Parts: sequence; C-alpha cells; structure tokens
Amino acid sequence: MENKKIDILCIGEALVDFIGHQPDVSLSLTKDYHRYIGGSPTNVAMNMARLGLNATLIATIGKDGLGDYILERLNEVQVNTALIRKDESKPTSSIFISRTSGTPEFIPYLSADSEIIDAQIPDHILEQAKLFHTTSFSLSRNPAQKTILNAAKKALRFNCKLSIDVNYSEKIWPDRSEAIKVLGKYFSKNPLVKISQDDISRLFGVTITIEEALQKIHDYGVDLICLTLGKDGVIVSQNGQPSIIKPAKEIKEVKDATGAGDAFWSGFLFSYIKNFSLSKSLDVAQSLSALKLQHVGRLPNNINILSSLLH
Repeated sequence: MENKKIDILCIGEALVDFIGHQPDVSLSLTKDYHRYIGGSPTNVAMNMARLGLNATLIATIGKDGLGDYILERLNEVQVNTALIRKDESKPTSSIFISRTSGTPEFIPYLSADSEIIDAQIPDHILEQAKLFHTTSFSLSRNPAQKTILNAAKKALRFNCKLSIDVNYSEKIWPDRSEAIKVLGKYFSKNPLVKISQDDISRLFGVTITIEEALQKIHDYGVDLICLTLGKDGVIVSQNGQPSIIKPAKEIKEVKDATGAGDAFWSGFLFSYIKNFSLSKSLDVAQSLSALKLQHVGRLPNNINILSSLLH
C-alpha cells in the first residue's frame, strides 16, 4: 500500500444537515436549526483529511448555494473534490435532524446525492487508493448503487481494501429485503464493516439477536465487523474468533450524537492505514468518537485532532 497516493476514497452522499438548536426535543418542537456539512462518506473524508491523510470524496451535489457551501467546507480541510459532480437539474440533498444525545429523529430531502455515475470513478483513481469506503445510504438508490458496486469490484482487482458503514434506515431505503440483497453483494467482497445496534434492528428486525446478526454478515464472507453500542462501547467480531468487547470512554456531557459513528469509523480506518494493532485502533476510534460527542455538528476546526488522539 506504500506506493498508493490516495489513502482513502469515500464514495456517497454529500449533503447539508440542519441540526436543531434546542437539545433533546422532537423536530415538531424544534424552533430553529444550524447548518452543517453532512453525509457519512463526507464526514469520514473530512475527518481523515484533518488527521493528515490524503482523502478524496466522490459525490454529486446540486448546482446551487448549498452545493457551493459543501465544496467550500471540503476545500477548507483539503479534501480532494475534483471528482465531485454538480448536477444542474437536481438540488443538493439535505436532512433536518433533531439535536440529541441518543439516536436522532430526522427528515431527509434527497435529490442530487444519488446521481453518482461511472465517469466519476475512473480506473486510475481506484488503482491509487488504499481504502474504498461507502455506506448503506449511498447504495440505497440508483444510479449510485450500480456505480458503487461496479467500482468496488474493480477496486478489489487493484488491491484496494473495501469498507462500509451499514447506516441503514427504512426512511432512506424502504425495501428492507432489497437492502439486504444489495448489501450482501458488497459484503461478499470482504469489506471492513461498521454497524450499530440501531442499524441491526432496522435492517434485520428487532427479534434477531446481536450474535445472529453478526453471523449473518460473516456468512457473506466478511472477516471483521465493528458493532457500536453507544454508551455501552463496541464489540469487534472476527470470523471464527472470540469477540472483543470494549467499554465506551467516559464523557461528562454528550452534546450531540450526530456523526459520532462517522468519527469512530474515521479513527478505525486511520488506524488501519497506519497498521496499528486492533487494540490501539479501537482506542483511537473511541477517542475520536468521544471528541465528537462533546461538540454539536462536526468536529470543530480549532481542535488538533491528531494530538488529541495520539497523546
């Protein structure tokens, strides 16, 4: 991997999150919102760039003010935006989100984010990438779904490791059986998998046990799964080995849970690229997630993320 110039290629949704200003109230009671750049692949790309890695984001936005805002924020932290496409016929996607310490309520207004096409992911880019990261959200609609699955198949041929955050929601992908089928195709390529307890319940149903859900994913050919449990920590399941359970780091005040999973996975993928041990990788991932939980929106600009994690 030393000869590859792109540390991580993130493919998927770039959108604007409007996060409620009033804490711990429903959207119906939220009076005003603050604007933040959002989308799980976008968050991961920005976090990785701020950790000093070479991060490229492939996404589609509208040719509008919100799209311009997204590009400005990405360029501020030096994410490579050359493969982000502006769609002239569809507006930039946005999501309204409640501010909460738990699982947030949200209303999506989706449009341009799914318009990712083959031309945005040329072979020479895949050849240069160490990691190829996407999400369940990104795979929920075409043409992005077909584009990402095709690119993932090519990425494997170029010795590029795959990754996915299974951030499944029926609001984004109503057909659960289709979602399982499509995700199964991606799982069969042995990606690094991040999934939350909420994702498991939404994707497989509330009656399934954690052990049964993890085994279902392993059965597709996945070697490593990180199951995040919020305040209860994380379980790492490696196929055929005993699970590792690590408690969460103590936090005095949780200000906003939105993006905490992305922060965790950014820390884990950063550690994977740096060839850290699994134990150290989890420590870095949980440290970055804890840092995020103490701030509303994304991680603030004035924090030296790397020194916070490694010292």
